Amino acid sequence: MTAPDYRFTAPLWQYPGEGSWYFITVPEEISDDIAALTAGRRKGFGSVRVTVTVGGSTWQTSVFPSKTGAYVLPVKKPVRTAENLTEGTPVETQLTLTDF
Repeated sequence: MTAPDYRFTAPLWQYPGEGSWYFITVPEEISDDIAALTAGRRKGFGSVRVTVTVGGSTWQTSVFPSKTGAYVLPVKKPVRTAENLTEGTPVETQLTLTDF
């Protein structure tokens, strides 16, 4: 089985509190698919390893389940800077499951 590849657009948001973490929320239907495909294979905190492409930036990270059930994708400052992303910006995202 090849690793599933997902494409979606969702806004960048900042987590309230210390640390200035920024995230993109993975749409519910994609989150449900990821949860079903990775049942029994998730890492610490329910994380799932992914490769992400936004604009000209590609990197490896993990998505994490949120209290709503949707996964959230952290976006580090070098990516936000390189792609000129600010809070509220709709972000075209390509996400591929890794270690699959």
